[in-house]
Amino acid sequence: MNPHALIWIIITAVILLPLIYALALYNSLVSLRNYIRESWSDVDTELQRRYDLIPNLVAVVKGYAGHERTVLENVVELRNRCAANRGPVAGQASDETELVGALKQLFAVVENYPQLKADQQYLQLQTELVNTENRIQAARRFYNGNVRDFRNRAETFPGNLVAGLFGFRAQPQDFFTVPPSVKEVPDVDFGR
Repeated sequence: MNPHALIWIIITAVILLPLIYALALYNSLVSLRNYIRESWSDVDTELQRRYDLIPNLVAVVKGYAGHERTVLENVVELRNRCAANRGPVAGQASDETELVGALKQLFAVVENYPQLKADQQYLQLQTELVNTENRIQAARRFYNGNVRDFRNRAETFPGNLVAGLFGFRAQPQDFFTVPPSVKEVPDVDFGR
């Protein structure tokens, strides 16, 4: 083999291999960014499901505990604010955390009304809310896993070079951390 041809093959390999690797890194960052968007859509769908349950829950509680007006109004106000929030993940997480706190206050009020705790419509709504909270937490974990993978790829060498070069670092991805409003349906003693 001609020595000049061998030199050209080596030079071409030295240039092409890093370029191909950079292209693969770029494509993986794009894919991860798209996974994040898709998984956020799943979180958003489940949050919307919660928002749809809250007015019914408030209406049932209002029938039994109408004088707990401040708590009920706070839940409705926060629900509406959360449903309208389409801002960054961190802002939504803050609003969702407030809503979870308000829902916990609502459930604390319910504890004072044994008839309400035994009401079939209330129990059905609470069961549906527990299921929705489980779905929110599953979607949140999936979303946060995608954010973690994206951050790992964009912040480690040599991915950080590609991420910086193509503006991926200018699009930071936040984790979504919100506790569930209710974890389980409480047992009701109908024998009382």
